[in-house]
Amino acid sequence: MSAPTEAKEPLITPEMRATIGVEGRSTTQEVDRTMVRLFARATGHTDPVYYDVDAAKAAGYRDLPCPPGFLGTPIFNPGAPRMDPTAAMGPQPSRPLRRILNGGTEIEYLADICAGDVLTSATHTSDLEETKGSIGEMLVVTSKTVYKRDGEVVAISTGKLIRY
Repeated sequence: MSAPTEAKEPLITPEMRATIGVEGRSTTQEVDRTMVRLFARATGHTDPVYYDVDAAKAAGYRDLPCPPGFLGTPIFNPGAPRMDPTAAMGPQPSRPLRRILNGGTEIEYLADICAGDVLTSATHTSDLEETKGSIGEMLVVTSKTVYKRDGEVVAISTGKLIRY
């Protein structure tokens, strides 16, 4: 007869569940031509719309469009108060999970984003899932970042972070 297994409390605590849907601090991203061109070049895009304003306008864009995966450059202000990076992690699981793996990112574009745009974004946890993998227990944290231009939602980025 095998010994009874001790039931473990869930990894996801009530404090963690309480963060679902709570929007974090807003950030601002600028979309400028140089960064559009740089990102397009770095990711191997060769379509002239990412490099030549006339080609972009001929294709129906207001200016150089953002290549897939680019949503502007966060504005850095060295004089602004810095946030404690550990504070952004929020409440922790009931047991330590020391490793982190990127589980992927999907971006839904709802409007064209072009050079000259200024976006604001805010992130929130949208889901927490406890699962078991070949190396043990895992916590999958799904977060959504909503990007707006002049109050209109133009993109939503959904990312998964796997802690194990």
